[in-house]
Formats: sequence, C-alpha cells, structure tokens
Amino acid sequence: MNTPASFQALFAPLFPGLMGMEILEAAADRVVASLRVRADLCTTGEILHGGALMAFADTLGAVGTFMNLPAGARTTTIDSSTKFIRAAPLGSTVVGECTALHRGRTTTVWQTLVKSDAGKLCGVVTQTQLILPS
Repeated sequence: MNTPASFQALFAPLFPGLMGMEILEAAADRVVASLRVRADLCTTGEILHGGALMAFADTLGAVGTFMNLPAGARTTTIDSSTKFIRAAPLGSTVVGECTALHRGRTTTVWQTLVKSDAGKLCGVVTQTQLILPS
C-alpha cells in the first residue's frame, strides 16, 4: 500500500530512515514530510547540511513518482537543482512539500519547498525522475 505508514516502514532501515524523515502525506500529486534537524545532520554553525536538505527533497520526489508508477516499474533521479535560501538551525524541524510539475509516461518533474518550523523558506529543489519500465 502507498500510505505514509507503509513508506515509513520501507524507509526505516534505509537512508531516509537514518535521517529521521517522517512522511506525513503521500498522494499522486503531492508529498509532505518532516525532518528534525539533529547534530549529525548539520554542518559547521549548527545548521542543516545542504546535502541533507537535498537528500530529504530527493526522497519526496521519489515517493511522488512511486505513487504514479505502473506495476513493476522503478524510478531514479536524473536531474536535480537546489536553491538554498535560509539556514535551518539545530533543533528545528523542516517540512518539505513536494508537488508535481509534470507527470508523464517516461519522466516526472517535482518541486519541493523546504520550510522551517516558523514557515520560512529554507530551500527549493526541482528534480526530474526517470520511469524505468519493468
């Protein structure tokens, strides 16, 4: 099943689970998740590492694509662009809202807005996912 709980179970032993991502919503055109900014996800200055923000957003786009896959198909990221806007400090929580810009037969394009728990924009990630047939 493609529910937030089923994704949490799938991710638990994988990188998204190690990061501590929590999938809050998962639909064919929108995915929402949260991530607590822990010390092991930070860089100097006790702020969320850019790579952690990118990995967080990449996972959301992959989940969105997964929600649209035909039976037996797989997906992989083929392009990603990140704009860093504001730092997310240690101890805060970021929320990613990922929406579909394009859902085609061979590719999907997603945009993720990563915001602080105060609602301030921290980053924008746009990615393209390739759909690999079975």
